[in-house]
Amino acid sequence: MQLKGKKLFRIEKKLNRSLPVSIMLFLFLVVFGMFMAIPLVYAINNAFKPLDELFIFPPKFFVRNPTLDNFFDLVAVMGDSWVPLSRYFANTIIITLFGTVGHILLASMAAYPLAKYKFPGSKLIFSVVVLSLMFSPHVTAIPNYMVMSGLGWIDSHASLIIPAMAFPLGLFLMKQFMEQIPDSILEAAKIDGASEYRIFWSIVMPNVKPAWLTLLILQFPILWGTNGGDFVYSEELKTLNYALEQITLGGIARAGVGAAVALILMAVPITLFVISQSKVIQTMSTSGMKD
Repeated sequence: MQLKGKKLFRIEKKLNRSLPVSIMLFLFLVVFGMFMAIPLVYAINNAFKPLDELFIFPPKFFVRNPTLDNFFDLVAVMGDSWVPLSRYFANTIIITLFGTVGHILLASMAAYPLAKYKFPGSKLIFSVVVLSLMFSPHVTAIPNYMVMSGLGWIDSHASLIIPAMAFPLGLFLMKQFMEQIPDSILEAAKIDGASEYRIFWSIVMPNVKPAWLTLLILQFPILWGTNGGDFVYSEELKTLNYALEQITLGGIARAGVGAAVALILMAVPITLFVISQSKVIQTMSTSGMKD
């Protein structure tokens, strides 16, 4: 009992800081936090600037006469298109939702046997996964196109969803987290009669929630910001990012609309990150469960 008291005293003494040090640390974090927020604040201000303020020299950081004209102009421009704005939104939501959720499920189900079972070839499979992390998406673009073309999925949403589901980082991250779940918990569940599916959904997935929330934040912006690239050609299958990029190519007259477009594209991923940031911090700081 006396030993525990000494340990507790040492821990408390280690965590305590003097007031000046705490104030300096707080100011340090505030300064760097403001520095990181500058691009976001600037984008928000630009979206509400009238056209004359966007081109004023020297440029002003904050908006003086806020207006919603940029957003009204965006709606008007999209209203003249033969493909409605709602269709671009729907395409983007379909690709982002199915690609992100499918990636999390596929990575989790593949990582579970690799993390908790030893079978012939398991180390080789994981080594291939780790090796694939070395290759840039630009390197695998041509093989992806050839595979999608062979399957007949070019000019369809599947050509964007299926490759996103096979993102190797997800499998690597989920395996590392699942390895930290004590085997004794899984064995106890098996003794109680739980099936492998029950163990996976009721025990494993809740315990690796920080990991798959991190995957959600990593994969969602990639799919949300895709424009279809060389895989989708039909206008009615294009994404929101593609449509908004075409609007911004209209020149100086559409600079305000371009600022509104930038804010729209940034808003959704940032909102998702703000909602899930506590779990991301937990993912980076925790070392998982231990026996």
